[in-house]
Order: sequence, then structure tokens, then C-alpha cells
Amino acid sequence: MNIRNDSGSATAEYAIATMAAVAFAGLLVVIMRSEEVKQILLGLIRDALTPDA
Repeated sequence: MNIRNDSGSATAEYAIATMAAVAFAGLLVVIMRSEEVKQILLGLIRDALTPDA
């Protein structure tokens, strides 16, 4: 009979998923701080709020 002890494996998986989420959030922060992205987002907002003539 071959029994493996997997206790703690779920915790390690949650830790890896959390680290990946933090890395992705950090990447998004870097992208959102770039001037090009700011201009694109401001343009989209401006276009959405400007009534069509």
C-alpha cells in the first residue's frame, strides 16, 4: 500500500496563486502608470463623455 502525505499541498498552491496574482497586479500598475496608457484612457473617457453634435 502506497500512501503519500499531501498535507500542506493546498496551502502551497494558494501561496503560489497569490504570488502570481501579486505579480500580475504589479505589472498592471507599471502599465497603468505609463504616459501612453494614460493618454489612451483619457481619450476614451473624453470621447465617451462628449456629446455627439
